[in-house]
Amino acid sequence: MSKLYSPESAASGVEQVLRLLEGRWKLIILFHLFDGKVQRYSDFEKLIPGISQKMLAQQLRQLESDGIVSRMVYPQVPPKVEYRLTEWGQALCPALDAMLQWAEKRENYASLATDGTSFKNPNGE
Repeated sequence: MSKLYSPESAASGVEQVLRLLEGRWKLIILFHLFDGKVQRYSDFEKLIPGISQKMLAQQLRQLESDGIVSRMVYPQVPPKVEYRLTEWGQALCPALDAMLQWAEKRENYASLATDGTSFKNPNGE
């Protein structure tokens, strides 16, 4: 059953989601976990060379506390910690894919505008 939204409540809901995802590195971390991938902390350090250890730990903690990422600690020496998307986090994948496709369309429209052709709505309007 889908909730009915007013323009105000819809805007508020989207703002809440954007706050969950804000941060320079969160989306990059999420894209490295899509498709059921499991990453260790050291994997993220290799995959995201520009991120500091402090920032990586902070972003992962926030994603975990928001219920988007789960953290599994294995009782061994040295400690082994794995990160994966929760079911709710995995449900975010189609929305981010749609946003990526939307961004690609914007690039196409921008290139049309720089070519001197008029900007047209994708619906032909």
